[in-house]
Order: sequence, then structure tokens, then C-alpha cells
Amino acid sequence: MSKYLLVDGFNMAFRAFYAVHELTRSDGFPTNALYGWVRSMWKLVDDQKPDETIVFFDLGGAQAKLELLPEYKANRGETPEDFEKQVPIIKDLTRAMGYGIYEKHGVESDDLLAAYANRICSQDSNAYVMIVSADKDFAQSVNERIHMLLPPPTANPRLGWRLLDPEGVEQKFGVKTTQIADYLSLIGDTSDNLPGIPGVGPKTASKWLNEYEDIEGISENSGNLKPVRFQEIVPTMRDRLAVNRKVITFDPDCGPESIPSGSVDPDGLFKILGEMEMKTHLEEAKKRYSQGELAF
Repeated sequence: MSKYLLVDGFNMAFRAFYAVHELTRSDGFPTNALYGWVRSMWKLVDDQKPDETIVFFDLGGAQAKLELLPEYKANRGETPEDFEKQVPIIKDLTRAMGYGIYEKHGVESDDLLAAYANRICSQDSNAYVMIVSADKDFAQSVNERIHMLLPPPTANPRLGWRLLDPEGVEQKFGVKTTQIADYLSLIGDTSDNLPGIPGVGPKTASKWLNEYEDIEGISENSGNLKPVRFQEIVPTMRDRLAVNRKVITFDPDCGPESIPSGSVDPDGLFKILGEMEMKTHLEEAKKRYSQGELAF
């Protein structure tokens, strides 16, 4: 079986940035995200021992989704300057560590990653894919050969890394993976500025979907919905729900047929770590890498 790690780059990088505070080079240049990124990636490959690791980053823009919902993600504040400074170096480190990278302007990395996960499995009947992200949207991609690997929660890191398979999705959300897009459409997502049905939370959404299968079934049975107040509200929200589902559902046709594998560049990695004054990581890197190959 071929094992792939597909990493949600910015999701992981932001976690690294906020997990470690006030870490800088001697001249004040921030290095906290770099520190956490290298440590997290090494932890991943040590634990999972994948045949290939590919990291997906956003280059900006989500044209198709913005056409459907112009206010999509409009509520997000400015990216911290200290984080932005570290992004190009994170990408350089990723390449030097031997991982593949893919990014495309105008298409969200989530769509690119999800599409590529499905493409891998359709091309290789023995492939097994782990999507590394805390983004709940990826739960819609989970099936028997595509699982999610959730990073430790920032608020409770002792939970460690957790694997989410189809049964795990049902336990976590109360619905099947094939119902996740409808579930998220009903409850909305404040982080993406995606409004759901006012007053509908996870429990109500999962209850309705277990009873009526999908958004269409819920709309057709709006006269039977409980609590009773939603019997009048839901019919007025059909267009909103349809837009939500289109925005949430990943584009299966985006991205490339294949992505080149990465190759380790020990000298380049040592140079970056040295310039960033990451002495502990530099010592670790020299132990791990020998003659251009990773020593697991």
C-alpha cells in the first residue's frame, strides 16, 4: 500500500505560529512559526512513515466561490505581519526537507488538496491518503482510503494527533461523511463568513439529516420540522442553503493530474536553519540527513 500525507499548509503553519510565542533571531526576525513547522513535519513523517508528502499552500483568491458568495471570508482580519515574514522561509524549508509543494492562484488549497486526494486513489487502487488538517471541511472527503489526521488541539495538546475515519466522522459530527457538506451548510461557518440557518446548531442539523437525508429532504419536509419555529424559516432559506453547499463542496476537477515528488536538499536545509539561528533544529537535521537522503 502506498501511503500519502497531504498537508494543509497554512492550517499547519498558523498552528505552529500560535503554538510558540516570542521566538526570534538575534536581530528580532520572528522564527516561532519556523520552529513549530519543522518540528511538526518531522513528527509527522517519523510517526506515519509516508511514501510521499505533499504540502498545499494558498496563493490568494477563491474566484469560483467569491462569484457565488462575494462576502466569502470577508470577515477575516489582516494576517499577522510576523507570520507573513516567515511564510516564504516555511516554503523553502519544506522544499529542502524533501516534501512536494503545490499552490495555484485563484483556487483554494483546500480544493486542490481534496481533488488530489481523490485523484491519487482513482489512479492507484492501493493508495492510502491522510489529510493533515484541523479544517472540518475535509470531513466530506473522508472515506475508506482517505482519512483525516487532526493535529493536537492548541488548547489541549496532550490529546495528540488523532485519526478520523468514516466512523470517526459520524461520532464527531453525528452525520455520515456524505452529509458533511449539507451539515455545514445548515449550521454555517463564522470563520468563513458563511451564514447558516439562524438558530440551527450541530444537534439540530444532525437530527434533521438523520431523519431526512439531505437539504432537499429537509426542505420537502419543512412542515414537520422541530422545533416548530423552523417550519416557516427553512422554506425561505432554500437559495441560501444551495449557495452554501456549492461553496463548501470541493471542486473535484481542479489541480494537476500529478505533482512532482520532493527531494531532500541537506545543504540548503542546513543553510536556512543556520541563518535563522535554529541551533537545535540544525543539530537534529545533521543527524537525520546523510548524503542527500533522510535517515529515519
